[in-house]
Amino acid sequence: MKITGYRSLSTVQDWGRPIGDVNGVLAAGVTDVPVLILETNGGLTGIGLGQHEEIARVFPAVEGEDPRAVTALYDRMLARVFKSGHGGATFGTIAAIDMALWDLKAKMADEPLWRTVGARDRLVPGYASALCFGLDDDQLVEIYRRWADRGFTSAKIKGGRDLDGDIRRLKLVRDLMMANTPRPGMMLDVNEFWGTKQAIRHIAEIEREIDLTWIEEPLRRWDAEGHARVSRAVNAAVATGENLTGLEQFAPLFAAGAVDVVQTGSVWGITHFMRVAAAALSHNLPVSPVGYHANPLAHAAAATPNMLSVEVQSFEPPVGLRVDQEIVDGGIVLGDAPGLGIEVDEPAILANRLKGSWSNPEGPHVRASRAGLRLAPDSTV
Repeated sequence: MKITGYRSLSTVQDWGRPIGDVNGVLAAGVTDVPVLILETNGGLTGIGLGQHEEIARVFPAVEGEDPRAVTALYDRMLARVFKSGHGGATFGTIAAIDMALWDLKAKMADEPLWRTVGARDRLVPGYASALCFGLDDDQLVEIYRRWADRGFTSAKIKGGRDLDGDIRRLKLVRDLMMANTPRPGMMLDVNEFWGTKQAIRHIAEIEREIDLTWIEEPLRRWDAEGHARVSRAVNAAVATGENLTGLEQFAPLFAAGAVDVVQTGSVWGITHFMRVAAAALSHNLPVSPVGYHANPLAHAAAATPNMLSVEVQSFEPPVGLRVDQEIVDGGIVLGDAPGLGIEVDEPAILANRLKGSWSNPEGPHVRASRAGLRLAPDSTV
């Protein structure tokens, strides 16, 4: 079987609530979900999710190839952009193709991807994450109660701007999770909003009030020295890495002892996740994939020995996608449908009238003003 072509679709996720982080909030709660469909001469198609703006430039690296050679094709795609670099949109495109190749590989074996990559158990432990910065306290409690009702024992909230608010909201969510465990895991994600001293001061205040499991992305993604200083100064683990594109970008963090929980973004693909997870394992570190629509990395996470927990952001799939999985028992239960278990209903996608984009200037993909330029909470100093 050979890869012969591709098609691109765009659907949306209707979150049904405002979503965002300290950098910005999308009040309408509707975001775009790009879908890549790889075509073959055998009739099978592979599904990849995520931005793939550079598809015309990268696709020749896999055209005419057997999709079962997925890891070799991953390197072939990287080699294709050797001089121009593989960061940003290019890395996202490679990831979407990679995801579709893994989907095809498992479909050709007529088995779910979690079987293809060698997993034994279909249950992948997860933690709750509502992208909740735009919610008031009542809305926060309402949405996280849904995760507690599904057996979750750990949760992450967005924060970083309001110290007292962070403590209050962490306690509200902790109390919900205590329905399932006396010691919930509680995480705070500040999306690179702080500087080093601000992070240490802010976390110290929080840890006087609550047992914080991890602090996520306290500093800029490349600041290995700063992350190491934060990790040494606080009790909470430092989690970071979701915005790093390429295994080589993790090397300075590993060398500096700057990361305690190694994260990868789902939009960077399955091969990238598995390689980063192996590198983390060599440093005796756990790995935790960041959530994305349909939870595609859960299949690879199920076969990863140092997998800690996968972020779960939503119970409903994007418009026009059916996903063979359940969000129950504190995690993701993967099904038996071949490949990723994602079916695309193209007529439903074409009939959709909702519009939304992560690229809205008011949203979380634009860095907040004065980020990293405060030392005291709620201050311009």
